[in-house]
Amino acid sequence: MAALAAVALPAWPRSARAAGGTAHTVEIRDLTFRPQRLDVRAGDTITWINHDIAPHTATAVDGSWDTGPLKKGARASVTVGGEMTSQYFCRFHPAMKAVVRVVD
Repeated sequence: MAALAAVALPAWPRSARAAGGTAHTVEIRDLTFRPQRLDVRAGDTITWINHDIAPHTATAVDGSWDTGPLKKGARASVTVGGEMTSQYFCRFHPAMKAVVRVVD
């Protein structure tokens, strides 16, 4: 059974938060995050889905969020709540890198 985890990125001031939000999906395939750059808004949700045989994580370089280990078929989500550009990587495969950029 696929695991589901939810974590929040650092919070924006309340006045800047978006109502609702858009759902984004990042697929993990062939040791890559697809897309490798994602522009999002505060209040959006990002879901990572692992399609590889090997386990992966999506982990912020600054340590502010982490999906935890995702086995094949597992997914985890974060709700964007911060103004930042967040580079992230897989803890098991540090060469796997991508960026989430929060835009207005």
